[in-house]
Parts: sequence; C-alpha cells; structure tokens
Amino acid sequence: MKVDPKQIEEACKELYIRALKMLPPDIKEGFRQLDSRESDATGKAILGTMIRNITVAEDTNNLLCQDTGIPIYNVTIGSNIDVDGYALKQAIVKGCERATKEHPLRSSVVHPTTRKNEHTSCGRQVPVINIDFVPESDMLAIEMIPKGSGSENNSWLKMAIPAEGIDAIKTFVIDCVLEAGGKSCPPVIVGVGVGGTADLCVHLSKVAATRPLGSHCADPEGAKLEEELSKVVNQLGVGAQGLGGDSTAFAVHVETAATHITMNPVAVNMQCHSARRARATFTPKGVGYGY
Repeated sequence: MKVDPKQIEEACKELYIRALKMLPPDIKEGFRQLDSRESDATGKAILGTMIRNITVAEDTNNLLCQDTGIPIYNVTIGSNIDVDGYALKQAIVKGCERATKEHPLRSSVVHPTTRKNEHTSCGRQVPVINIDFVPESDMLAIEMIPKGSGSENNSWLKMAIPAEGIDAIKTFVIDCVLEAGGKSCPPVIVGVGVGGTADLCVHLSKVAATRPLGSHCADPEGAKLEEELSKVVNQLGVGAQGLGGDSTAFAVHVETAATHITMNPVAVNMQCHSARRARATFTPKGVGYGY
C-alpha cells in the first residue's frame, strides 16, 4: 500500500491538536479508579478538580493543559507499506508546524543555548520521531505524544551495580518518585527502563511512561516488577499534586532490554496526570483516528 505524504502531513497536524484536547479513555478510567479509592479528603478534592478540568476542556474545545510539550511522533510501518522515508519525516515536521501556526498553539520549543523560539513547535531534532516496523502488511500507524516539561524534568538514569540486583532497581524508583514529589503533577505514570545501554534504557523509560494504562510489560519479569512497584508507590503518601493521599500514581510501567554482564542500568521517566496521546492508522480503507 502506498501512503501519500500529504495525508501524513494532514494527520500529523490533526494528531497534535487532538492529543492536546482529548484525554484517552484509559486515563479517564484511571482517574475514576483512583477517586474511588482515595481516603484523604484533600486528595479527594484535588482529584475532583482534575476530573472537572478534563470535562470543561473537552466540552469547550480547549486544551487540557497550557503546556503543549515537546512533540513526539512514534511511527509504526507495516511490511507492505510503500512510503518514502525522507518524505515521511518532512511530512511529520510540516504537520507539526501547521498545527502550531494554524490552530494556533503555544510553541514550547526553543534552541537549547540561545532560547530562541521559532514558534513552530519544531527545531533541531524536534519533533522527536521514532520509527519501528511490524509484520502487519497494510498498516502504517502514527502516535503523537506531547510530552510536557513538568514530567520530563523529572527523569533519571542510574548505572546500578549488577551485584545489587533487583533491590537496587526498586530503591531507585521509589527514591525518584519521592524526589519528584508534586513537581510532575501527580497522579503520574512512572515509566521505568531496565537494561540495555544508557541511551536505550532512558528511551525504554519514556516508552513505559507513555504506554496506555492497563497494558503490561511483555517480559514476565518486567510485568512482575510493575505489579510490585505499583502497589508500593501509592503507599508513599505523595498524593495528587503532591498534597498527600493515596493517589501518587496511576501505575508503574516497566520496559526491559538485555544488557551487558557488567551493567545494570535503570532509568525513570514520569508522565503527568494529563497523559495525552493520539493515534492515526492508515490502511487500505482510509485513515482512522483513536488513542
């Protein structure tokens, strides 16, 4: 199946706007579950305000949060898709620029040293574009994630000592959640990467942090670690917006990779309560939108 870059451009524009305005159903359900279990009066009130904010934003066609984030596009290409790779990249950038200018959106992207803002949500190496391939023959999917700085500023990497084993991983994750406190706008999704190289480990933590709620690590050992840490994190008392209570995190998500015999890297990346994302899927039947 041949995919027209113009279709990709239009979809990438639409995805950015959709992601900023409509919260995925799994995150809304996550709020409902936390609210039903919250025992702290202040925590209950804060969660109620957050839930009300979601409703007002969607009912009035407004942004869920003023932070339009660093734009991330995750592209999955089926084995029978015909697309020019460079044209694909340029279409994503153009779609991102158009969303920012035509909506218009606040551009949160600046040069790292001059701090100059081009007001396009684009710059050197931005938007971030990740590409993967799958065996499905006639499918191309693009997921858009606007990653806000409140959560992204709370990112950590530790090259743990292998002899310390899994206890080092658990301790590091808990310490990171406590250090983040209310700065990541909890309740959060705590993304944990384990293994790989330093850069792969950090990438895995981002993948974990932006996965849908209810999904699980494909590695049974990673899934076991997810379950254990998810229980512990909500016993820390950080709570919604760091003001105390039971609702520190929707979940802890883990992604793993094989690593070197003398290494045990672990990374943590947070996703804030406004865990925004949108997806476009291209098939022979056309373009479909979802989460």
